[in-house]
Amino acid sequence: MEKIRLRACALIIERGSILLVEFKNDNDDGVHYNLPAGGLEPGETLTEAVVREAKEEACVEVEVGPVAFVYEYQPMKSNYIYGDTHSVGVTFECKLKTGSCPKIPDNPDPQQIGVKWIPISELCSIQLYPEINEDIINYYNGDKYRNYVEEQEIQQSKSLI
Repeated sequence: MEKIRLRACALIIERGSILLVEFKNDNDDGVHYNLPAGGLEPGETLTEAVVREAKEEACVEVEVGPVAFVYEYQPMKSNYIYGDTHSVGVTFECKLKTGSCPKIPDNPDPQQIGVKWIPISELCSIQLYPEINEDIINYYNGDKYRNYVEEQEIQQSKSLI
C-alpha cells in the first residue's frame, strides 16, 4: 500500500509581500523558497500542524484561516523529481498574530538560511517550491486561480514554454 505524506502549509501575505523560508540548494547553485510547511505529526490536525510549522520555520504565531490551495505530488506522474513519496499539501491563508516578528529559528533545518518577506510583484523572479508562484499572485489579486494543483500539471506547462 502506498504511503501518502500529508503536509500543512502557511500562506502569509502582508502589505503586498509574502513570508517565505529561504533554503540553499543542494548543488550550491543559489537558493529556493518554500512556504512555512511540513508534515503532520501523529495525532495532529492540519491546522495544528500549520501553527507548529510557522513557529518552527519562521518563529511566528499565526491565526489560521481558510484553505487557499491543495497541492498534490504523485511521484510516478512527475518523473520522481521530488523523490518517491506521494504527498498532499494543504495551504491555509494565515495572518500573523499581533507582535509576531518573523526570524530564522535558533536551530533551523541545515539547508535553511533565512526567512524573508518577498514582494508579490517579485514572486515570479524567485524559485519557489512547489512552483505555484502565478497561482499565489492570482489568489492575492482576487483573480481566478487553481486551488487544486497537481505537480505533473506544473511540469507539463513548463515543458510547453
